Amino acid sequence: MDRGPRRRLVAVVVAGLVPWTVVLVGAELTLIFSFGLFNTNPPELLSVYSYFVRFTNALPQFIESWGSGVLLYALALASAAAGVVWREDVRVTALALAGAGLTQFPVFLGFNRRLNYVAVPVGSLVLLAVVWWYYLPAIRTDSATR
Repeated sequence: MDRGPRRRLVAVVVAGLVPWTVVLVGAELTLIFSFGLFNTNPPELLSVYSYFVRFTNALPQFIESWGSGVLLYALALASAAAGVVWREDVRVTALALAGAGLTQFPVFLGFNRRLNYVAVPVGSLVLLAVVWWYYLPAIRTDSATR
């Protein structure tokens, strides 16, 4: 039994659980996850759905790429899960993960342009590392067997 698909799925799940962007404003911290925003003052978790559906009037334009990243991540997660139960096209998963990682750079840059804001693209680095570590070898192996 090939354990590769299971390991890749676990890596994709973990990449969705780490904060994608960490934003520090003074002593306040905001963590942007694949599933929502967590603010420390006051402590509150706001889902992606609530953010984009209920609060659409006050969205800065750069944050919209976060939503695109969430959709790409969902595609990658579905593709990786399909690899465990059926078949996975590792190229689709890798491209969706890389896209999700790259969509967080506008978020990172948008926050860092603001006065007294410091943002770190943690998730971008993790998502791209998953592509490099788990998917590039799988793509090479897959193309060598064709």
